[in-house]
Amino acid sequence: MNPTQTSTLDVLRTLHRIHRQLVDLRERLARGPRLLQARQAHVQRMEDRLAQFHAEAKALRMVLDQKQLQLREGEERVQRYQRQLNEAKSNAEYQALQEQIKAVQMANSVLEDEILETMEKIDQFKLTVDQAQADLALAKVELEKTTQEVQNQQPTLQADIQRVEAELTQQEQLLSDDIREIYHRLLRQRGDEALAPVEGESCGGCHQQVPINMISQIKLNQVVFCKSCGRLLYLPE
Repeated sequence: MNPTQTSTLDVLRTLHRIHRQLVDLRERLARGPRLLQARQAHVQRMEDRLAQFHAEAKALRMVLDQKQLQLREGEERVQRYQRQLNEAKSNAEYQALQEQIKAVQMANSVLEDEILETMEKIDQFKLTVDQAQADLALAKVELEKTTQEVQNQQPTLQADIQRVEAELTQQEQLLSDDIREIYHRLLRQRGDEALAPVEGESCGGCHQQVPINMISQIKLNQVVFCKSCGRLLYLPE
């Protein structure tokens, strides 16, 4: 194998390495904003959840206030009926007032139970609200941390991509004109999957067998494509 052939194989190996490196760098560059967006969405969900809990807590408080008001009105009604007992002019009127007092007191007893039950719900719900506030605080801390990390990493990744892209352009110029034309056409069609090494006697891309005569052609610096997946093949070191 002459130096030109060795150089072509080396260039194809280097080009494939650079393409894979670029894929990794670009994925890392895109991953940051995606993660940041996910963190922001999580914070929004926590805020919505907390707002819902606050609304439910407010509704419970309103129910409690309404029942306490009803209880106060019932107690005032009992007091009014009891005053009227002293002014009753007949036994029938006296009995009727006693019946009314008994009915209101029974209703008040039910209200007292409901008030206690509602107060217990409010106390329990306060724990839920406190946990939701803690979850929101943690989500905001994670968002701030991710924001800082992304802001710090993005310039470095962009600089790395520019550097590797410049290296890619430089390496592409080392290909002969005819191979470079084929390489670019395949690159437009397949992107970073345009190249694949021969691993043993198989295509490193689709793992289908590569005939011995095709491997010999690669060694002779000829352009060889995988018959199965269409990748441009090269021999690894």
